[in-house]
Amino acid sequence: MFSFSIKETDNAIEVIFAGDLDIEGTEVVENELIPALNNCQRVNIDFTDVPFVDSSGMGLLLDLVQTLKEKGTIVTITKVSEEVMDVFDLLQIPEILGSDVFV
Repeated sequence: MFSFSIKETDNAIEVIFAGDLDIEGTEVVENELIPALNNCQRVNIDFTDVPFVDSSGMGLLLDLVQTLKEKGTIVTITKVSEEVMDVFDLLQIPEILGSDVFV
């Protein structure tokens, strides 16, 4: 089961993902998270507790980051496990989103 929590810090919002980012998780993100981030200047997405991302999760992540960037939001993704990062690298997600996103 996927969930997320939001922490507000100085000039930024930290979104902490937990669980598999799959088809069920995409509904949660689309309906709850995206509207909450509409007016943010800086967003960090913490992947510490994400062991698995499927194709629907990848698509959602791409859409989320690109939508926020189009609004002028600075987006970073941190603490991605080696296994998930291997899949991101294989699918060239860092190149698509920009090398500045994954820190």
